[in-house]
Amino acid sequence: MRYLVLSLLCASMLATSAQAAPKVVTTIVPLHSLVSSVMDGVGTPELLMQGQNSEHNASFTPQQIADMAHADAVFIIGNNLETKLGEISGTETVGGKAFIKMNEIQGLITHAIREGGTWEPDGDEPPSTGVSADPHIWLDPENAKLMVKTIATTLDKADPANAKLYDANATKALAELDRLEADLKTQLTPVQHKPFIVFHDAYQYFEHRFGVTAVGSISNFSATPPSAQRLEEIHNKINSSNATCVFREPQFTDAAVVTVIEGTKAKSSVLDPIGADLKPGPDAYSELLHEIAKNLSDCLS
Repeated sequence: MRYLVLSLLCASMLATSAQAAPKVVTTIVPLHSLVSSVMDGVGTPELLMQGQNSEHNASFTPQQIADMAHADAVFIIGNNLETKLGEISGTETVGGKAFIKMNEIQGLITHAIREGGTWEPDGDEPPSTGVSADPHIWLDPENAKLMVKTIATTLDKADPANAKLYDANATKALAELDRLEADLKTQLTPVQHKPFIVFHDAYQYFEHRFGVTAVGSISNFSATPPSAQRLEEIHNKINSSNATCVFREPQFTDAAVVTVIEGTKAKSSVLDPIGADLKPGPDAYSELLHEIAKNLSDCLS
């Protein structure tokens, strides 16, 4: 009888915890992964952008907008990344729900959008969003650590009953990020000084953290379709820099990559900044960075 009572009590506590789990919404897979890590054992956040969608131009359904309006917390990178979300929401809220913006975290490492030479925005037009900071902040694990801390603090306030679990999960996630960073530094050291071209300028946070050497991008930071002039410039850059690889992305056609490597010695491979083909969940962030590092290492070796 004692064991039966204990079993019923545990089941009741688990049911209460499940009912009390906050409703949390996130945008892209890597951010969803970090939030999932902190929420492990409490609940699962909703993911808005999944599959073969660009982080810059993904659209949102009326149901997704409604879900954000009723959420306890909505985590986004920032309106300079999720541009369609900014257009729908009026830039700050959905249904009165304020976004928790990762790009506004105090102490975050940021890099300016690159301009000049083969980083220049296509043609003579300035960057379309009018922002100066590159929005792909999650590709530096040091930034991911700050994001984890902010996520835990936010959830502690939204759901005090589970604060101890959030904090314990965050501590575990921070240790895993330390190991991830150390592993990738070791893996990428042999290819640090080998030049390569990316499809769009999304990787400079990864480049700065791990010392790899991108020398240009086919498209600009917001993945605007390249002009014929731009393709010619990149083709010339491949030859002048002896770039070993040109990386396409699964969210976009490979036609531009095929064009720029024609007649050169460069190989092509794939880099994906948001994990379009990854299974969402706590492990996706680590898998994303491991995949970027592996594809760089394999193609540049």
